[in-house]
Amino acid sequence: MNQKILYVRLPCNPIFPIGVVYLSDHVHKLFPEIEQRIFDLGTIPPLDFGKALNQCIDEFQPTLLVFSWRDIQIYAPVGGRGGNPLQNAFEFYYAKNPLIRFRGALGGLKVTTAYYGELWRNKGLIQQGLKRARKYHPDARCIVGGGAVSVFYEQLKKQLPQGTIVSVGEGETLLEKYLRGDDFSSERCYVVGEKEPRKNLIHEEPTPLEKSACNYDYIHRIWPDLDYYLQDSDFYIGVQTKRGCPHNCCYCVYTVVEGKQVRINPADEVVKEMRQLYDRGIRNFWFTDAQFIPARKFINDAIELLQKIVDSGMTDIHWAAYIRADNLNPQLCDLMVKTGMNYFEIGITSGSQELVRKMRMGYNLRTVLQNCRDLKAAGFNDLVSVNYSFNVIDETFDTIRQTIAYHRELEKIFGVDKVEPAIFFIGLQPHTHLEEYAFKKEILKPGYDPMSLMPWTAKKLLWNPEPLGSFFGEVCLEAWRQNPNDFGREVLKILEERLGKADLEEALTAPVEPNRKELIPA
Repeated sequence: MNQKILYVRLPCNPIFPIGVVYLSDHVHKLFPEIEQRIFDLGTIPPLDFGKALNQCIDEFQPTLLVFSWRDIQIYAPVGGRGGNPLQNAFEFYYAKNPLIRFRGALGGLKVTTAYYGELWRNKGLIQQGLKRARKYHPDARCIVGGGAVSVFYEQLKKQLPQGTIVSVGEGETLLEKYLRGDDFSSERCYVVGEKEPRKNLIHEEPTPLEKSACNYDYIHRIWPDLDYYLQDSDFYIGVQTKRGCPHNCCYCVYTVVEGKQVRINPADEVVKEMRQLYDRGIRNFWFTDAQFIPARKFINDAIELLQKIVDSGMTDIHWAAYIRADNLNPQLCDLMVKTGMNYFEIGITSGSQELVRKMRMGYNLRTVLQNCRDLKAAGFNDLVSVNYSFNVIDETFDTIRQTIAYHRELEKIFGVDKVEPAIFFIGLQPHTHLEEYAFKKEILKPGYDPMSLMPWTAKKLLWNPEPLGSFFGEVCLEAWRQNPNDFGREVLKILEERLGKADLEEALTAPVEPNRKELIPA
């Protein structure tokens, strides 16, 4: 049977669907005779999802459906799903005014309804698509993957059609083996209804793959709606320069989904891919790596890439990325500015070196500050977003004061208006060290449902434990009341008013404690 592959990106926020783009490009390079099409439900009005999917399948008549499911968990300090999940939760759990609590309950109900509605809808679209495809090819199959599936693959085994191939992490080599008719059981995947997923499947290392530049002429042929993402001059288009993250941050699932082995895409291929987009009018790029510079040994790779961007003549571009700012040097800072970096995010989580160590993040906060000074000296005058996740492990009033001192130092370096604090309360995810810590502290019990949004579960998964949970709840509610449009800065202002700030040196110093390894079991 001649294969015809339809990639369906399930509905999500308008983020460039780089996963299905790279998958289809990889398949085309290996099997140029296979017909492919990309169908992105992110470009379709919600009321037309089912109708549009049926129409696409009727026209293309695929033999294989590849669904990409990006989002499930919703804990974030931003709007979406009909409201702000974090604000609704804090109003319900921590507000003293009964009317505010009631408002939080109503908002939470709306968010919960939307969340479960999306789960039901996405599962329904997968079932609908497979059933429709089997009208034309009774042996049609489907593969389901993507970020959400990689994290919640164990829970989804009871919710997907029998025979569905569930892909964890990268899908290129799985799809390649499937299309060749080879045994793919050694890949990070399982077949619903045939075998249970292997224990610790997500912790297996992905198959190494060297990626070449995506062929956007071909992508445009199989996906005419590509222009949807190219028409907005402010939109950032994703380009991947590497895969993998070598770190052990206690709450982060990237390091298990992508694996600890960092695999660098050849700089010439990355620039070649950027040039294709550049020639289509794109001037804004987002490097979609887990971390653009994951460790110091990869600094030279970043320098090589940025120098080749300079040499390419693409002088009017801008780019942004997640960056571990402890892995910079003056040469790299100069190239970052020269190549147009106009925004980056630092996920330091805490401005207390003591807590950074306990969370296994591997940062030296003193080094971060010095490198930020180098970046400023190189001429960086744009926005930096600093992610703080309060109350993660062993937070105290002293460590809060240290975080405030650290943030004020960043403001001195870049300017108050250029440093945007993003306040997160971590959504606990399975397969992380933080989950193991929650088991040890009996906050969660093995067998809990990480996809549940019931109030008694959500309060534990939206990580804000006592004894400081109520304190942070009160501070955040006050910040939303006083300055909802600048929530992060208002939170830090209130914390400083209530607690003061430490000396910077105190924030940068963390004596090693003999029992620190017991805080988060390996």
